[in-house]
Amino acid sequence: MGKKKETITIYDVAREAGVSMATVSRVVNGNPNVKPVTRKKVLETIRRMGYRPNAVARGLASKKTTTVGVVIPDISYAFFAELTRGIEDIANMYHYNIILCNSDLKKDKELQLIEALLEKQVDGLLFLGGEVTEEHREIFAGAQVPIVLAGTRDDVDEERPFVTIDQVQAAKDATQVLIKEGHDRIGLVGGPLDDPIIGYPRYQGYKEAMEEAGLNIDENLVRLGNLRYDSGVKAAEELLSSNHPPTAIFAVNDEMAVGVIHAAQDLGRKIPEDVSVIGFDNIPLAAQVRPLLSTVAVPMYDIGAVAMRLLTKYMNDESIEDNRVLLQYRLELADSTRLKEF
Repeated sequence: MGKKKETITIYDVAREAGVSMATVSRVVNGNPNVKPVTRKKVLETIRRMGYRPNAVARGLASKKTTTVGVVIPDISYAFFAELTRGIEDIANMYHYNIILCNSDLKKDKELQLIEALLEKQVDGLLFLGGEVTEEHREIFAGAQVPIVLAGTRDDVDEERPFVTIDQVQAAKDATQVLIKEGHDRIGLVGGPLDDPIIGYPRYQGYKEAMEEAGLNIDENLVRLGNLRYDSGVKAAEELLSSNHPPTAIFAVNDEMAVGVIHAAQDLGRKIPEDVSVIGFDNIPLAAQVRPLLSTVAVPMYDIGAVAMRLLTKYMNDESIEDNRVLLQYRLELADSTRLKEF
């Protein structure tokens, strides 16, 4: 077995280049106070010797690791995948590495991940998790680094910075599209009600729209799924096979909405002639189903990008005008609803 290659140290580079270790350190950290000819010589030596700066050692020296922790429910949801892309692009722009952790929306796992990331001495934390509980607030309060919420908010700690949309109002608008079409039996294919990012606020918006229109909320018209395609299919099959089926369905995300469309079609229903369907998120799938899905377009990439930029401002002590950001969503009305303008 080959002998393990010895690690090249900053001392080796300094000796080889004939400069001080401080000079090598300045070159590695991008300090401008180095003569161009010296910088060139040091960089050539670094390349030739294959020296890689030790991020941990640099972190100890500078008290910064240039690393950001990101806690996300599930990267396999299109909603969070796109959001994470926004985070990553801005992190790269500002030369931060990200450590991405999936929490599966399990509170205990979330708390462990936050603790672990803070122990790794990340410079900041983005939290895209579930409900912000007292235990979360306790950990956040003890953190020595800034924390920003993305795609969610904390309604108890009014000071906690966040970037999201008005989920309740957006769901209300989506339901009102169906009400404007003249439907009074509007089904809801919802998410888990203990999910404060998608499940509960979007249910709340549906409820408010129905109540304000004086429509009865028939619990037989409500089915809760797990935000996946299959649960949309199952929910629609149950709703449309009942004695008093809905004539319109609001699904709280596009993946389930596409399941609703396919189930309705399998049962011989025409969309939107027999059943109008509206989704939420505007993921690529919305443009791939036929008829094209009406949906709420959420600026998912922007939520991630703006949250990451806000975090960089905190980490670099830049001035911040607004740390509680609600981004604009829009209704994208296509062929799965009869109404084309809201």
